[in-house]
Amino acid sequence: MESGPAIFAGTAFALFGATLLVWTGVRLAHRAPVAHGVSPATAAALTTLFGAAFLALGVWCFARV
Repeated sequence: MESGPAIFAGTAFALFGATLLVWTGVRLAHRAPVAHGVSPATAAALTTLFGAAFLALGVWCFARV
């Protein structure tokens, strides 16, 4: 009964984190701005950090199942 919410949360976090990392990589590869009005290096670093954090949180949720 408790594994259902953990699987849902793990899937949501992992998908969001992976998508954020892929999106950031594509934006950087095309030299497009990651966030408007922010330094490109800061925006890339923060989105990479948060993408990796969400991906790790999703893996942690799956490990708790």
